[in-house]
Amino acid sequence: MRQFFFAIIFLSTLPGYSQQTLGFSLPDGVNRIDIPIEIHNNLIVVPVILNNRLPLKFIIDTGVRTAILTQKVYSDILNLSYTRKYSLSGPGGQKLVDAFITSNVTFDMPGVHGQGHSMLVLQEDYLELKNSMGTDVHGILGYELFSRFVVMIDYEAKKMTLMRPENFKPKKSYQALPIRIEDTKPFVELIISVRDSAQMTAKFLVDTGASHGLLIEEDSDKRLRMPDKNISSILGRGIAGIITGKISRTKSLKFGKYELNDLITSFPDDYAYRDSVGSKNFSPRNGSVGGDLLSRFTVIFNFPGEMMYIKKNPSFKKKFYYSLSGITLRAKGPKLREYEISDVRTNTTAAAAGLKVGDVIISVNGVSVADYELSYVNNFFNSKPGRKIKVEILRNGEKLKKEFLLENQI
Repeated sequence: MRQFFFAIIFLSTLPGYSQQTLGFSLPDGVNRIDIPIEIHNNLIVVPVILNNRLPLKFIIDTGVRTAILTQKVYSDILNLSYTRKYSLSGPGGQKLVDAFITSNVTFDMPGVHGQGHSMLVLQEDYLELKNSMGTDVHGILGYELFSRFVVMIDYEAKKMTLMRPENFKPKKSYQALPIRIEDTKPFVELIISVRDSAQMTAKFLVDTGASHGLLIEEDSDKRLRMPDKNISSILGRGIAGIITGKISRTKSLKFGKYELNDLITSFPDDYAYRDSVGSKNFSPRNGSVGGDLLSRFTVIFNFPGEMMYIKKNPSFKKKFYYSLSGITLRAKGPKLREYEISDVRTNTTAAAAGLKVGDVIISVNGVSVADYELSYVNNFFNSKPGRKIKVEILRNGEKLKKEFLLENQI
């Protein structure tokens, strides 16, 4: 399964706003609201109506400052005006991409109204969200939501609950963790042991907009040096292209009172994806924790109170695996139900079986994939080591059959 990074370097010159006229709000007399969510590749997706007219889907991302619309075509449909145009350098490369600022935008979710927002609009879908996630995704919401409410994410029940901070009282069944909100993003200090039994306290961004479990910025501390056993891989996609790096395992991470062992960990080759704006006033971070770890808990974010609360769910005991097949799929077609191989990692059983970039998956173990979402199809290829996989593929108009075993390389 491919990991995803949605970090973007934002400019500090975004239009300002008044707290009295801008923001999300609940109806009078309502203290909390439940919103149904979808989970795709450990990412949280919610329904949003833009400017009272256009129904879209947005990712909920603690790592972004300002709302993002991934394609200008949608804002053009609404005839939105743009106050400024930017050329942004994006993560994963030096390429510049065009983006626009529009103001006084309205967002509506079930039971929640937001008005007067600024929004960053990308000229094109540089992130290729719908192809990577296998579902229509049009934008990203972040700090503006978390700054107004206490936000609970229940990954198992597929529900997001928004609560007024003044009425929130945490239950004793939750583990409390202090967080610090720096440059609009939540950071937590955790005890980690990367290579051996030696432990250290490290600073991590809590990033619901990344599907990885743990990412370490290796140059931030010599004690975080990558283990000798690792594999090279494409880690994900940034706004300007592919992000490469190494995959290894971290010995242990203490997430409050919970200890997780042998975590799949990403070590990026470079750090162009990191936000740089506003970082001068804060201590550097050592990495980030993302959806593959967070989805094993029910998580409550209290940005106003700078606290985070966690309670393990049934997924806590799941083992951490990384791309047991060695292939990455890309969803295509009008219904996003055509699955093309976009990458085959070298020295894997899939590569040895002769699978190639561009092959289209027709069926897996006799099951047609045409009726299933990408996340379901990915589960076939990441279920457990040693499982036999039989695939039927389409290559240059010819149907072929291939067979291989899932293999744990890490």
